[in-house]
Amino acid sequence: MSVEAFDPASQVVSVTPAALEHFRRQLAGQAGKRVRLSVKKSGCTGFMYDIELVEQGKADDLHYPLDEQVELLVDRDSLSVISGTEIDLVKEGINRQIRFINPNVKDQCGCGESFSVN
Repeated sequence: MSVEAFDPASQVVSVTPAALEHFRRQLAGQAGKRVRLSVKKSGCTGFMYDIELVEQGKADDLHYPLDEQVELLVDRDSLSVISGTEIDLVKEGINRQIRFINPNVKDQCGCGESFSVN
């Protein structure tokens, strides 16, 4: 019998095809930019997602090339909060928004801006 080490960083975040296409559009014409995901303490419940377009991430960010045009950087300090999260782009009427499907969320504020985890 062999023992395998589980690496939580190997599949931290997944991105749906709709979200990937959204990121491609956001990055079009912005050479060298990447999508960076982190969380920050905010709101009445605890945490808030932070997505930004950056040229350089932080030194300890995890790098996930999604395709030839899009690279996702994930803040290593946010791993315990976002591990297992799926990023999707949803359309509601004429509006589109990024949605995070995070299995670690135990509670959200009423407006949906902040959340807490187990």
